[in-house]
Amino acid sequence: MSSRQRSNPLALAVLALLYERPMHPYEMATTLRERRKEDSIKLNYGSLYSVVQSLERRGLIVAKEVQRDGTRPERTVYAIAESGAVELLDWLSELVAVPGKEFTQFEAALSLLPCLRPEEAVRLLEERVSRLEEELAAADGLREHAFKRKLPRLLWIEGEYRIALRRTELEYVSALVREIREETIEGMELWREFQKQ
Repeated sequence: MSSRQRSNPLALAVLALLYERPMHPYEMATTLRERRKEDSIKLNYGSLYSVVQSLERRGLIVAKEVQRDGTRPERTVYAIAESGAVELLDWLSELVAVPGKEFTQFEAALSLLPCLRPEEAVRLLEERVSRLEEELAAADGLREHAFKRKLPRLLWIEGEYRIALRRTELEYVSALVREIREETIEGMELWREFQKQ
């Protein structure tokens, strides 16, 4: 599969679920939600069906059976094909081993920060600091919940990673606020000149 076709983490999640066992799309969505994977992977029911259809078209998954439960609509149960298992392991291995360039919205905003007045930038960055602190406090609560339920670390490792990123971001943004406020950030004169235009 080309890297262009490997851009949707939801497709990877579907392959991983079917690697465990055959499922129908509704069960996939329910399982992802139960495991709180929507915190790491953008999930909506409509796109899940599109992903399933795309994976089936490419021969990575196959319809195994159609189930009907009373008056409910028919549900197609899918299984991973051998080529799908190979694709899953290859794609996942690449994501784990090779750092990729991720274009985050915050990074884009930082690249355009001089469009704001320094005082406005400080105010907005301080607001971000407050929100990061709130988010980290909530994450600590979820982590405590995981400890109390004796969930193995492996089952919430992506949350741990997200917390580490947020802590690093909080540290960085806090330092950036200080530098802008104290006008010690390199290029401050240029920023002030830009704002005069």
